[in-house]
Amino acid sequence: MVLVIAHRGASGHRPEHTASAVRLAVELGADAIEPDLVPTADGVLVVRHEPEISDTTDVADHAELADRRRTRVFEGEPVTGWFTVDLTWEELSRLRARERLPELRPASAAHDGEDPILRLSELLDLLPADMVLVAELKHPAELAELGFDMVGLLLAELGDRVPPERLVVECFELAALVEARDRGLAATTVLLSETPVDPGALPDSIDGVSYDKALLLAAGGERLVRDAHEAGLAVYTWTLRPENAFLAERHRLGDDPAAWGDWRGEYAELLATGVDGVFADHPDLVREVVGGA
Repeated sequence: MVLVIAHRGASGHRPEHTASAVRLAVELGADAIEPDLVPTADGVLVVRHEPEISDTTDVADHAELADRRRTRVFEGEPVTGWFTVDLTWEELSRLRARERLPELRPASAAHDGEDPILRLSELLDLLPADMVLVAELKHPAELAELGFDMVGLLLAELGDRVPPERLVVECFELAALVEARDRGLAATTVLLSETPVDPGALPDSIDGVSYDKALLLAAGGERLVRDAHEAGLAVYTWTLRPENAFLAERHRLGDDPAAWGDWRGEYAELLATGVDGVFADHPDLVREVVGGA
């Protein structure tokens, strides 16, 4: 049975990483919730896709925070805006979430301003007992240079609140996952990758790989899954979205990027590769395809 992972909650229906998106994902039949985790200035893990929050919150409307706008470098690129690392949890808690893609998802954007920012502990309070948590550590190496121990913060905030069988920790940085295991993390560990991974080169502390869906939709995609399975690794893929803007060219219908293309065809193609789990903005659509398979 494929694991249906609500990517940032039901983020195709509500602004991402909000309580509303999480609750709706549960209602729509998701098996798991995926939060991205970044730190505040005072070491609180908050649920945001990136440390820079201009696109997904109303921070620019808060005059009292105007002097916190600055330029930082992440992934080698200068980024200007407001960063969680420059704001305390108390300051961030005043903000309200906004839809990241309002041109593509106006129905979700209609809910702008309804939800505050979530911290990890609040997200945990929302999860049903049988829900899997798939937590992504964002930029641990770069954040370490700023003085943040992302693995330590995660271990401290999780405590024993999520049993190992319901906890997955993922990251693009192999070293962070190995460190987490070495420091006692009891969870499934998954390496995120935009390029093929040699399963035999991964340490025993890694339990799975999560591929950009473009790799699985290309020639040889099924082989990537097969090789990983033969090495004892689980395989996940991201991110399933129905809009033409995100579909492979062969699955687009028309020229409108916001229009929904042949998402059923693409989802079915991905599921046919044998993946163990999929990340989706609309978990209900994946359920529809899985139910019809």
